[in-house]
Amino acid sequence: MNRMTLAMIRNLLLASALVLVTAPAWGEQETGGAPGSWLSTYVSARTLGLGGAFVGAADDASSVVWNPAGLSMLVPNELRMDAARLFEDTTISAFQFAVPGNRLPSFGLSVLTLRSGAFDRTDEMNNPLGTFNESETAYIFTMSRALTPRVALGVNSKLVRQSIEDFSGGGFGFDVGGIMNVTPTIRVGASVLNLGGPNIKLQNTKETYPSQFRGGFSATVLHGRGLISAEMDQSQISGVTLHGGSEYWVQPAFALRAGMNDQRACGGFSYRTGGHYQFDYGVSDHPLGIVHRLGVSYRFGGFYASAKAEPEVFSPTGESAVTKILLGSRTKGETDNWTLSLINKTDEVVRRFGGKGVPPAHLLWDGKDESGMPLPDGTYRYQLLVHDSEGREILSPAHTVEISTGGPQGTVPVIPVQP
Repeated sequence: MNRMTLAMIRNLLLASALVLVTAPAWGEQETGGAPGSWLSTYVSARTLGLGGAFVGAADDASSVVWNPAGLSMLVPNELRMDAARLFEDTTISAFQFAVPGNRLPSFGLSVLTLRSGAFDRTDEMNNPLGTFNESETAYIFTMSRALTPRVALGVNSKLVRQSIEDFSGGGFGFDVGGIMNVTPTIRVGASVLNLGGPNIKLQNTKETYPSQFRGGFSATVLHGRGLISAEMDQSQISGVTLHGGSEYWVQPAFALRAGMNDQRACGGFSYRTGGHYQFDYGVSDHPLGIVHRLGVSYRFGGFYASAKAEPEVFSPTGESAVTKILLGSRTKGETDNWTLSLINKTDEVVRRFGGKGVPPAHLLWDGKDESGMPLPDGTYRYQLLVHDSEGREILSPAHTVEISTGGPQGTVPVIPVQP
């Protein structure tokens, strides 16, 4: 890693720390009574752990709420669901589906719903008349287009429906956003939400969702295992709020998060299983109590890079002298080149395979480094990186393989002694 990269990472870390430290000084604006506040402050289980700072990352199906342009940066198709139980039996849930495109635009569909618990209904004399509920649902259709491999624009068309007692109404609105990969590790994004509405009239008064501006950046660090994100939001109602967060994949299957959502500390974790499923948990402080959120996502098809070692534990001096690493990929443009890196526990690349064009169906690794020397026993992480002809890159999920030469190899037959 050169000095310029190190200096860039240092500056990003300082900027993220500055966001977290200065956020409480801005003074939080209460927006609970503003039209559409539930949607403008929505966070998924994962983004709650990042402090709501996601406009510059926008790398999963929930990104459309922050920045519709992020859909063009996705690699596989993704189906995502989130749910949370808030206060006084209020619940919020989300269903999101995203399909990244290449020649065609990327598309997404999101349905977010807020439902209240039961409120007491009374007459003018305060006599009980039963109960009623309030609900709001946003239907969001997203279309995003990559102008270049580094720059994308996107738009949300959204319909919002609201019901209170016997009254209901709906309205349309739009969001626009842009995102840019400044470098392979640094991404910036911005969006403007609620353009031209929605405007909802339940009885006599029309309520308009206030417009909101979001801008921020994200940076991947530590060889792709870490993410730093920061964001500034500007609303007509709440003024300026600052958000910052970080994510670190301790192991290929487990990540931790910590952040600051304006004045509120938050965090969370994720667990991946089978290479397709991811379970997220987020928690945040709140004046009314602790907030918990749960989410699950399923990634499939689309564009991808994959690598899988068989067996996952082998011994160069035993019966399983090599491990076969199965490779696969599908890129948005014509595949240009590929690299498979094997990394030790200190994040040092000990062996690298690569070539031009599409990666082979498999390759064999004998547990040796670049110079042909046997590597010590231990666990090694490996990932496949594929570049297409337009400069885009796809990185496979990280997996581990173990070298184990300790202990007896094979089996020793036992011959019983005849009396």
